[in-house]
Amino acid sequence: MDYTDHMTPSSSTTPTPTEPSSAGSIQVLQRAALLIRTIGEHRGGLRLAELGELVDLPKTTIHRIVGALTDERLLRIDPSGRIWLGSSVLALARLAATELAEQLRPVLVELHRVVDETVDLSVLDGSSVHFIDQIQSTQRLRAVSSVGSTFPLHCSANGKAFLASLPLDQLDDMLTRPLERFTEHTITDPDELRAELDVIRAEGVAYDYEEHTLGIAAVAIALTDPTGPIAAISIPTPADRFEINEPRLRAELLAAAAQARTMLSA
Repeated sequence: MDYTDHMTPSSSTTPTPTEPSSAGSIQVLQRAALLIRTIGEHRGGLRLAELGELVDLPKTTIHRIVGALTDERLLRIDPSGRIWLGSSVLALARLAATELAEQLRPVLVELHRVVDETVDLSVLDGSSVHFIDQIQSTQRLRAVSSVGSTFPLHCSANGKAFLASLPLDQLDDMLTRPLERFTEHTITDPDELRAELDVIRAEGVAYDYEEHTLGIAAVAIALTDPTGPIAAISIPTPADRFEINEPRLRAELLAAAAQARTMLSA
């Protein structure tokens, strides 16, 4: 029987409690977080051997931590032995998104007031953008998505803002997948997209010029911390009025992002 066969839904056990040192406790937490992040970044679940190839940890350590996390429903193991994020992680993610939207709602309200365009708040969800809050423009012709919807990363302003904020190794993994064409303006060449992401990193602002939806353009900024992207604020508008308003939208978005960063760091 090989190593992966030992990890089944019924075989996870929690180690006997001990009195670990403070440094040891921190190390266990760091390793558990690493395993959760790694599983979350790979859609389709991972077998134990696959997980072992992605993290630099002993097999026995991975087995022990996965077992403990499964007992806490932070991970789950299906009958085939694949490891997935558990129901507790999903519940925490929903709660975190709700609290983030509540915390940044005043920023969106003020930004909406000064630009009178739709403003969106989104988070990175695997290989997609997930919208968690929106205030719609009062103008008759306006851009509207919906809270809970998802957009691809490579052809949306908030998605490209997220991509530009990722570590290069994670970005490389993202760009190994085919880039689907949504409109005639969609960037489908990874090298061309990388070049645009270099500009976004330098300027701090990302754009979508009818790349996801014809007739809609957008500008976005990612909010980050040392661990990576937290959220993105974006302003989508009908394309025919985006060009003339872009300098003002960019300036107001930069100001809103600065306010949001202050709130998040307080």
